[in-house]
Amino acid sequence: MGKVIVNITITADGYSAGANQTEKRPFGDDGGDGWGDRLHSWMFENADENRAEIDQMTIAKAYVMGRNMFGPVRGEWDRQWNGWWGDNPPYHTPVFVLTHYPRDPQPMDGDTTYHFVTDGIESAVAQAREAAGDGDVTILGGATTINQGLAAGLIDELRLHIVPLTLGAGTRLFDGVPPLNLEQVESKTASSVTHVTYRVLS
Repeated sequence: MGKVIVNITITADGYSAGANQTEKRPFGDDGGDGWGDRLHSWMFENADENRAEIDQMTIAKAYVMGRNMFGPVRGEWDRQWNGWWGDNPPYHTPVFVLTHYPRDPQPMDGDTTYHFVTDGIESAVAQAREAAGDGDVTILGGATTINQGLAAGLIDELRLHIVPLTLGAGTRLFDGVPPLNLEQVESKTASSVTHVTYRVLS
């Protein structure tokens, strides 16, 4: 059986998004234009330097994400929304989206299908594990979804991409999570980010 892996960019003080998130500013007050340009510049401005870490994000056999990561629609599905990534998302595998509101599966180009899970993180991870077979499952975010997975003991490995920035408010990794024992597996320092991988022991 594969692992359940977290892959997320956070600030030095642990935030994956700033306060005041909106549809036009999905990462909120991140000190840039709200599209995560400061949080995620390592993926675009320094892509060659971080190629291994970028490629690592899209090799899972199934994914889990929270509704806030999927899109800005809140409450009932009162409009069609198929994620931030256009008609051909980068996943090319099943993606399980946590939501309180039922919705039929949404197939996309490139073999990505979004499945909407209304009965919690345990169910989403179980469905993703079944879809992944012997492959890995990646929980991409946001931090609230990851925190639920950590609190439930569902995560095997944390791959954190830590940028030299503090926000002081927003959505923060580890909020509400009981103390964890972590084993550092790998670390790599690049010009605008530090990549750290931890194994979750308990």
